[in-house]
Amino acid sequence: MADLLWDDVRCLFDPDLMGALPDVRVPHCSVDDWQAVLDLVEARGWTCRYSEGETVLPVPRAETVPARPADAECPELRVWPTPDVLAIFRFKDDEVIDFDVDLRELQGQERLDVFCGFLREIGRCLGKPVLMDPEGYHGRPVLGFDVGADRVVLPAGRPDA
Repeated sequence: MADLLWDDVRCLFDPDLMGALPDVRVPHCSVDDWQAVLDLVEARGWTCRYSEGETVLPVPRAETVPARPADAECPELRVWPTPDVLAIFRFKDDEVIDFDVDLRELQGQERLDVFCGFLREIGRCLGKPVLMDPEGYHGRPVLGFDVGADRVVLPAGRPDA
């Protein structure tokens, strides 16, 4: 059974309402959590590309990323859980794993299921919630992986939850 039904959450995937690139995050993390995500990407065989600025490089160990000079370009890891769904991880902070997805790629039940599966994989791997906020509205999740429920859910207290 699907975590969420498209007809119930369609408005949360409207780029005009939510912003095209909502913020997805895992709070309260460490370098070990970042490494666990890198290991998960490799273990699942998801296509990925790591870059620093315009330079494409092999995926590093997570502990080497924070050691970069302060004025260096922000490294990013592009991950394709399927060929037509992209998540872009940015290594800005050791304590928060954050990534963007493009809502224009997440239209319909099939793509929603891919997205929910991706959030579930990360949440299960880390044993932590994975939250999606509207673009530019950090701290106001509209959905997320709930560790206790072991699925992607709408936050409690939402009128449509």
